[in-house]
Amino acid sequence: MRELVFALEYEPGCNGVADTLADHPDARIRSLSLHATADRLWRVDHATGDADALDDIEDAFRSTDYYADCLATGDCGATQTTRVLDHEAGTLVLYSDWERTPRCASVPHIARDHLGDGVLFETRHQGRHYTWRLIHSGEGDVGAFFDDLRGSVGDCARTELLKTASTSAGGDETAGGSDGLSAEQEAALRAAVEHGYYESPREVDVGGLADHLGVPRSTLTYRLRRAEERLAKRYVADERVTDGSAPTL
Repeated sequence: MRELVFALEYEPGCNGVADTLADHPDARIRSLSLHATADRLWRVDHATGDADALDDIEDAFRSTDYYADCLATGDCGATQTTRVLDHEAGTLVLYSDWERTPRCASVPHIARDHLGDGVLFETRHQGRHYTWRLIHSGEGDVGAFFDDLRGSVGDCARTELLKTASTSAGGDETAGGSDGLSAEQEAALRAAVEHGYYESPREVDVGGLADHLGVPRSTLTYRLRRAEERLAKRYVADERVTDGSAPTL
């Protein structure tokens, strides 16, 4: 099995949800489930943010008829239904069902064409940066996938490859230190602390930090998120051991 991680960075006016998230920098959307057949797509998304952000995100999902990952730059005739599964303080869960037309294209359907059936998808969307993580058999043509993807998004989004590796690899990117972080993740985390990214209010935003490090914003966002995920999971695991809640042999 192979892991493929890439990002789409949308230009203004090309994706309603990306435009909404750009207006609410602290809001985020991640997929809880995503499935595609030859002519349909279903997904459940979990959004976090303040009340105004969640209202605007819900409106963007509902008002953009072909939003559910369709890469068309105009109305392609697809139909989408969006339902709210949960909406409470700080949390919005949305279910989307999209039926495509021959003029539609999407990341999952392009992946099916070039990487085969059984591809697993995970997405995270913040601002104009839309990160995709795919797990696939490794028997398809990744180059053809990216060529087709770039042709479909055209000038509406920039594509950036973040990672491609075997899922059996021991870690992300370059092997790193004792915390399980890659060298790139550790460098990103150190720079974020040193430059005040984690201060309140922040002394630098992710764009300024990316410029300082000389890496694309989506790359830095991905490295920080994976580093934070590893450290959070390690903290919780260590706390369980300290509390005596973990099983002992």
